Amino acid sequence: MNMHVWTIYLLAAIGLSLTPGPNGLLSLTHGACFGFRATVFTILGGALGFFVLIAASLAGLGALLAASEQAFTVMKWIGAAYLVYLGIRVWRAPAPTLAAASREREMPEAGPIQLFSQGFLVAVTNPKGLIFFAAFLPQFMVPGMSYLEQLVLFGGTFILVEILYELMLARTAQQIAPWLARHGRWFNRATGGVFVGVGAVLTTMSR
Repeated sequence: MNMHVWTIYLLAAIGLSLTPGPNGLLSLTHGACFGFRATVFTILGGALGFFVLIAASLAGLGALLAASEQAFTVMKWIGAAYLVYLGIRVWRAPAPTLAAASREREMPEAGPIQLFSQGFLVAVTNPKGLIFFAAFLPQFMVPGMSYLEQLVLFGGTFILVEILYELMLARTAQQIAPWLARHGRWFNRATGGVFVGVGAVLTTMSR
């Protein structure tokens, strides 16, 4: 994979991480309620859950896309359309709040195992995550590159971005929560615009 394609993938991974979702809100909530150190276990659990989704997506789609140019083209347009759709949904979404996160997920005990487990389950049971990776990853798969290499590249890049973002949320939870309540709509519009832009770029890509 050349640097240009990886850079596009990195921007899309950043855009996905910045989109207010269950794991981001969970890290924000746990950071405010349990503190930064405890929330690290929540974040690591979520990272493992995302890695499982990426591994499943790559395993199911790699062989099909390597053998069929037509399948690649179809998935490219499906992925681009989904990114644009997701961008529009994020653009129109209400501002995220700690109250919304607390209503969505019952607060666990603050032990490492409980926090890790909840982070993992929130990520791995989110169907939108699997749909996103299944529609998005085919655009970047490299023919002839092994499954393990692609898993390390795609999974490692996304997981690193996600961990850094959620660590920032947990560290600054008390300060970010009031800001999101006031400016969350503009935040959503910025991240939504990133998805629409990346979706447009993907339509120009080829293997």
